Amino acid sequence: MPYLAPAPSTAGPQAGPADIRLVVSDMDGTLLDDAKQAPPRLREVLALLRERGVLFSPASGRQYATLARDFSDVAEGMVFIAENGTYVVRDGVELSSDPMDPAVVAAVVRAVRGLVADGVDVGAVVCGKRAAYVDRTDRPFLDEVLKYYAEHRIVEDTTAVEDDIIKVALFDFGSAEHSTAPALAPFAATHSVVVSGEHWVDVMNRTADKGAALRGLQRELGITPAQTMVFGDYLNDLEMMDAAEWSFAMANAHPEVVSRARHVAPSNNDNGVLRTIARVLDLPVSGL
Repeated sequence: MPYLAPAPSTAGPQAGPADIRLVVSDMDGTLLDDAKQAPPRLREVLALLRERGVLFSPASGRQYATLARDFSDVAEGMVFIAENGTYVVRDGVELSSDPMDPAVVAAVVRAVRGLVADGVDVGAVVCGKRAAYVDRTDRPFLDEVLKYYAEHRIVEDTTAVEDDIIKVALFDFGSAEHSTAPALAPFAATHSVVVSGEHWVDVMNRTADKGAALRGLQRELGITPAQTMVFGDYLNDLEMMDAAEWSFAMANAHPEVVSRARHVAPSNNDNGVLRTIARVLDLPVSGL
C-alpha cells in the first residue's frame, strides 16, 4: 500500500492534478494533531481548494455546533458531517439526519448506569440536534465532554430529554474497546455500536455512519467516488473508506482502517492530510 498518493500523472489519462471535487476529513487523530491543534497552513489550503471549486467537508464524531465554531471563519458553503454522519448540515440547513428511537436511547443510558454500578468509570452523552445532554457532573468527565460538545447541557435525567437524539456517546476513562463496547453488545443486534476512539463508544441507528452520509452528499452534489478523497484514523471512519477511490488511512490509524483504505498518508502529527491534498491536487503551498 502506498505511503502517499500515487503521482498525479497516474490518476487519469491526462497529466496534471487529479480530478478531485470533494475532500472529506475526520478531525481527531486525522486532521488535528495529538494536541488537538489544526495544521498551521489549513486556512491557506482551504482557500486554494475553494478557488478550484473543491468542497472540503469535516466528518467527525464531534457535534455540529463544535465543528461550526471551529470553522466559523470559513464555514460558508462547507458541509459538516457531524455526529458520525447522523447529522449533516450546510449553511445552517439540515441536509440529513437519523434520529434514534427514544426508548432505545433510554435503554442505552440505563445500560451505562449499570456499568457504573459495576465499577466502570464511564459516562453517557446524549447527543441531540440542539445540544448534548449529560447528567454526570464531575469535572474530569465534563472536561472531556467540552472538547467535543461546545453546546452541552447538564440535566437531571438524560432518559427524558426533549430533542431529536441522533447518537449516544459513551466516554470510558479506561479502554472503550475492551470494557464499554463489549457491554453494549446486545444493542449491536439492532443498532450500530462503534468504537470511535480510545475512550469513546457511539451508539447510533444501524443506517447511520460517515459512509452513508458521504454517499448521500455525493448523490446530492453529483460527485463520484473517483472524485472524492477521504482521510480517517479510527473505526468510525471505516465506511468512509468504501465511498471514495482516493481513500487514505493515516499512518497512526487503527489497523482495520489501514487495511480498508487504498492508501496511507503521513500521521496526524506529521501534517498528513494537508501534505497529501497538496500533492494529489498539485497545490502551490510551500512547506508541505
